[in-house]
Amino acid sequence: MTGMNDREKAFENKFAHDEEMKFKAVARRNKLLGLWAAEKLGKADAAAYAKEVVAADLLEAGDQDVIRKVKADFDAASVAVSEAELTAKLAEFYAEAARQLFDE
Repeated sequence: MTGMNDREKAFENKFAHDEEMKFKAVARRNKLLGLWAAEKLGKADAAAYAKEVVAADLLEAGDQDVIRKVKADFDAASVAVSEAELTAKLAEFYAEAARQLFDE
């Protein structure tokens, strides 16, 4: 019975670790997207804008809140970037964020 409890605990620990890594990767992805967007928008304080993008992800589940925030900022500044391009950038930056986390 102890073997089964140990195995169950190991699965729980792995799940918790995987979820933590996923959360960190998404936060880093959003930061990378914010830095990229800040450059396109000509923001003087790119780090502050990146924090805004990271915070926008806390509004609702999924990526739409981040896309909506950056797209609205691009539209307000007359920067031509489509939602499809933003979605592609999210995927690109997620891959980069995961690489960065595993290299640490």
